Amino acid sequence: MPSTDSDPGSITRVQGIEVGHHTDARRPTGCTVVLARGGAVGGCDVRGAAPGTRETDLLHPSNLVQQVHAVMLSGGSAWGLDAASGAMRWLEEQGIGLDVGVGRVPIVPAAVLFDLAVGDSRIRPGADAGHAACQAASAARPAEGNVGAGMGACVGKVFGMDRAMKGGIGTASLTVHGVTVGALIACNAVGDVVDPHSGALLAGARSPDGRQLHDTCRALLRGEEPRPLLAGTNTTIGVIATDARITKVQAQRLAVVSHDGLARAIRPVHTMSDGDTLFALGTGLAEHSLGMLTLSAMAAEAVALATVRAVLAAQSLTTAEGLELPCARELAACRP
Repeated sequence: MPSTDSDPGSITRVQGIEVGHHTDARRPTGCTVVLARGGAVGGCDVRGAAPGTRETDLLHPSNLVQQVHAVMLSGGSAWGLDAASGAMRWLEEQGIGLDVGVGRVPIVPAAVLFDLAVGDSRIRPGADAGHAACQAASAARPAEGNVGAGMGACVGKVFGMDRAMKGGIGTASLTVHGVTVGALIACNAVGDVVDPHSGALLAGARSPDGRQLHDTCRALLRGEEPRPLLAGTNTTIGVIATDARITKVQAQRLAVVSHDGLARAIRPVHTMSDGDTLFALGTGLAEHSLGMLTLSAMAAEAVALATVRAVLAAQSLTTAEGLELPCARELAACRP
């Protein structure tokens, strides 16, 4: 049976998947690695207009490499792509990678989100942070909220950072007939996050007095003018994994349809200021497989649930510079 709301599951319930976080103590930023030590078929789909990515071309079904060994999600904007180098170093130390005759080359695609406006922008994840995330990785349920790639994430920035709220990282999974699909999502969206089932607003742009949610989409449709937004200063990134036996073409399709989950939970989504990127991994370790229709439905639902978890698990944050980012639970507690 699928996981219930009281038990959202996690991506580490997928056989062969481990997750590790590294959170920088110097400012709110960090990185998160999804490890597949035994290798996994991979796919990727980018829907945001301002992505920051690495090694995504090789995931196209027409290209040669068939398996990846990790996916790195990082804060720090384009600087954070360097965290993948640390993951490569760690995997090489473990003897993991593509055999090229003279050695093994770990395959580590990556995506980043923009968190440079939260604290000192000169501090961002690098290779050492990526290496540390791998050292911390395990098959235990990963921490959520203000950790790893979600540490500096925030949501609801259409009307300015002073009206935004804290985002984060979240995970969820569903299991059907012994096959699991899980998602890990770092939500740093320019838009609001909503409950995908009820449509209720959970986190996003706040009213001018900061005491309640403003509903970005309704405000835009009323004609309210957004603040100028620099492209790429937002972005939701994540990984969908399954232990079903899938091909590279099917992994690509799972990455594509998983964006339906983002569309259910984020409004607006895939904007010119977001670099929304999702990876899909298939470890093939389950005893059974499922049809793509079922896997696709599971993937989109897991992504939607993980996106919600990202904001519900987040904690309020105030930076040394005075930026205040309340969390969803705090704002809900203040409502009459």
